[in-house]
Amino acid sequence: MHGFIMADDSELWDIIGDGPFVPVKTVNEPALTVPKTRNEYKDADRKAIEKNFRAKKILVYGIGPDEYSMICACQSAKEIWEALQTAHDGTTQVKQSKINVLTTDHELFMMSPFRTYTLDSPILSTSFIL
Repeated sequence: MHGFIMADDSELWDIIGDGPFVPVKTVNEPALTVPKTRNEYKDADRKAIEKNFRAKKILVYGIGPDEYSMICACQSAKEIWEALQTAHDGTTQVKQSKINVLTTDHELFMMSPFRTYTLDSPILSTSFIL
């Protein structure tokens, strides 16, 4: 997906990673920044907002109907990307848990060098000594 999006427009990947562009203006009093209203948008603001929707469209068009139900409530491309990552890769805790399970399975599978395995052993189908 990364390569496909980068080939289309490298700024789209930045939008997916960093979040959507929100046009803001500075209010004079205590120098606060607030979002612009749609009437205050300039051409550059509109083009940046279009990129937000383009990134979202690419992600939505690239998934199936089962995955769409997971991301249909997401408002930005970044939210969609994070939801898809969590669904497919899991959280950091899930990843660590998978690693621990696989490591344990591997350690249990290793044979002891002084143990005899026979035909009725659940691991092997023939008899030999290591």
